[in-house]
Amino acid sequence: MEQLIAFAGNHPMLSMIWLILVILLIGTSIKMKLSPIKAITPQELTFLVNREDGLVVDIRGEKEFKTSHILDSINLSSEKISNNDFVSLEKHKDKPIIVVCAAGMTAGKVANQLLKAGFSKVSLLKGGMGAWSGAGLPVAKRK
Repeated sequence: MEQLIAFAGNHPMLSMIWLILVILLIGTSIKMKLSPIKAITPQELTFLVNREDGLVVDIRGEKEFKTSHILDSINLSSEKISNNDFVSLEKHKDKPIIVVCAAGMTAGKVANQLLKAGFSKVSLLKGGMGAWSGAGLPVAKRK
């Protein structure tokens, strides 16, 4: 403990940066836990689809979607997303909706838009299609 105090006294700038990083990490963790949008695993996605009649919404480009996608998923074009045009999903408003992107990085924004549009059970696939394929789960392919 003495060494830590001595280090903090000798290197105040490094100590301040370290403290800020720890606070940001804790804040991010708390925000994720309290968020109404949950990041789910491929196995949890399977349970939502099979047990609660969940709908998988793939937000990747049409070409990527046609190459491979999760069975029974629908593709939502970037045009519809940018215009908040979720009319095609209206009949699924009370069902779980799982947003899927390529790597799990861009799905959060769309999930937030869906939540604001009145969809009550919105999740996103942690790791995106990469996680789904990496888990060896089935994909549909069209040419």
